[in-house]
Amino acid sequence: MSMFCYQCQETAGGKGCTVRGVCGKNEEVAKLQDLLIYTVKGISEIIVKEKLDVKSLGETNDEVLNSLFMTITNANFDADSIERQIMKMIAISEALRDSAVSSDLHDAATFKASSRASMLEKAASIGVLATTNEDVRSLREMITYGVKGMAAYAKHAKNIGKEDLNINAFLYESMAAMLDDSLTPDDLVALTLKTGEYGVKVMALLDEANTSRFGNPEITEVDIGVRTNPAILISGHDMTDLEQLLEQTKDTGVDVYTHSEMLPAHYYPAFKKYKNFVGNYGNAWWKQLDEFVSFRGPILFTTNCIVPPRSEEVRGRIFTTGSSGYPGCKHIKANENGKKDFSEIIALAKTLPAPDEIETGSIVGGFAHNQVMALADKVVDAVKSGAIKKFFVMAGCDGRMKSRDYYTEFAEKLPKDTVILTAGCAKYRYNKLKLGDIGGIPRVLDAGQCNDSYSLAIIALKLKEVFGLDDINKLPIAFNIAWYEQKAVIVLLALLYLGVKNIHLGPTLPGFLSPNVAKVLVEKFGIAGVGTVNEDIELFMKD
Repeated sequence: MSMFCYQCQETAGGKGCTVRGVCGKNEEVAKLQDLLIYTVKGISEIIVKEKLDVKSLGETNDEVLNSLFMTITNANFDADSIERQIMKMIAISEALRDSAVSSDLHDAATFKASSRASMLEKAASIGVLATTNEDVRSLREMITYGVKGMAAYAKHAKNIGKEDLNINAFLYESMAAMLDDSLTPDDLVALTLKTGEYGVKVMALLDEANTSRFGNPEITEVDIGVRTNPAILISGHDMTDLEQLLEQTKDTGVDVYTHSEMLPAHYYPAFKKYKNFVGNYGNAWWKQLDEFVSFRGPILFTTNCIVPPRSEEVRGRIFTTGSSGYPGCKHIKANENGKKDFSEIIALAKTLPAPDEIETGSIVGGFAHNQVMALADKVVDAVKSGAIKKFFVMAGCDGRMKSRDYYTEFAEKLPKDTVILTAGCAKYRYNKLKLGDIGGIPRVLDAGQCNDSYSLAIIALKLKEVFGLDDINKLPIAFNIAWYEQKAVIVLLALLYLGVKNIHLGPTLPGFLSPNVAKVLVEKFGIAGVGTVNEDIELFMKD
C-alpha cells in the first residue's frame, strides 16, 4: 500500500486509507506527516532519557506542539511546509543529541534526512503499521491521537499566553513511550487513562486562557444572515487570530463572519465591541465546498478543518495561518511578537462582492459552565419537578457521511422533556431546529467549541454535587457523542478519566480500535456504538 492512515472517523471502509486519504491528503503528505510524528517521538525520547528541564526548552516546546497540530486531520495539506517542519525538528533533535549522555537512543532520535526523497524512503518504514502487534498498535495510536488533540489545545492556550509545562512534560513522556517496546498492553491502557487525565488539564487551561482574556461566554443570539458589505470569513478555532483580524478590520468597511467552529467566538464579551463582527455564515466544516463559493470573499483558516477546494477561484481566496496550510494558498506567519499582518486579506475583501445570503434567522449559544451555573437553581428546580427528565450530551464533530443524519433525527425525536448539551461542530446537525424550551431553558444548550466539552463535564460534576450523588453516572445524563478527528479523541479520553461510563460513540467506532482493545473499552467503560434512533432513545430513556 502507498500509505496507511486511520486516525479519523471517515477512514476508508472504517479500516484505513491506503491510496489517498478520504480527507484529501495524498500519499506524499501522509508519509511526511508520519515522519514528522516520528521526529517528535525521537526528540521526546532524548528529553525523557536525559531528564531535561522542560522549562529550558522554550523553542522545542513550541515546535513540538506545532508539529503535532500540523498532523491533525484536515489541518495541513502542504508537503513543502511539512518538509520544512521536519528539517526544523531534525535540527532540534541534533542539538539535543549532541549533549546527550544516553547511548541507547532510538533511531527516531538519530534520524537524518538530506532530501524529500530520503524522507519518503524513511517514512515507508516507520508509519502506523511498523508496530506489528495489533493491540499494541491500537493503543499506541489512540494515545498518539489523544496527544495530538492535547497539543492543539495547548497551542491555543499558549497563543493567549497561558501554559502549563507539566502538560508539555507529559507530551514528551507519552510520545517517548511510543518507542518503548517493553511496554505491555496493560501499561499502555494505564497510559491511555493518564492521557485522559492530562486532557482534562489542558482543556481547563484553555478554558482559563479564553475566559481570562475574552470574558466568560454569555447567552448570545447570533445572526446567520448577511449584510451588504464586503466581508472576510474566518474558520478554525484560534481566538487570538480572530482578535487580530477584528482589530485590523474595524472601521474599514469590511465585515467579519465566523464559520463552523469559530461560531462560539460570538459568545465572548470581548468580541462584542466590534461592530463589523456581524454573524455566522454557513454550517459545519464539510459544507465549505459550496458555502465558500457563495461567500464570495476571502477565507482565513486559523486551524483545521480544510477541505481541498474544487476550483482555483476559491483557492485564490483562501489564506492559512498557524499550523494550517494548503498548497497554493497564501500562508500568513506571525512576527517575533506574535502579531500577524492581515492587510492582504483585507485589501482582497474590498475588491470582492458581499456574500450571497444562504439562510436567515439566528442561533442562540453561550451556555458554557459559568453561564449554566448562573442558571443552576432554575435547572435544578426543573429536574426536581420532573420538567426535565434527562440531559443528553451530544458534543463532538460533524462529518460528511449520510449516517450522521442519525444525530439530526435523534435530536428531533427526543422527548420534549429532555435537554441537549452540546459543544463542537456536531451541533450543526440540530442547532437550527426549532426544538423549543422548558420553562425558559432552551432545549439545545451550546457550550462552544470542541474544547468546551470541558464545560459540559464541569456542569455534570456540579450537578452531581448539587444532587448529593457519589457517582457521576447516577445523574440523569446520557452521552451520545459524534466523533471525527483527534481533538474528539482527547475529549473522549478525558471523559473516561473522569469516570463517565456508557458513552455511545458514532456514527462508527474508531478504525484504530483492535477487537481486543474495543473489548476492554466495552467491558471497563461501557463504550458502545449507535443503533437506530428509536432503539437508542428507548434504551437511553429506560435508565
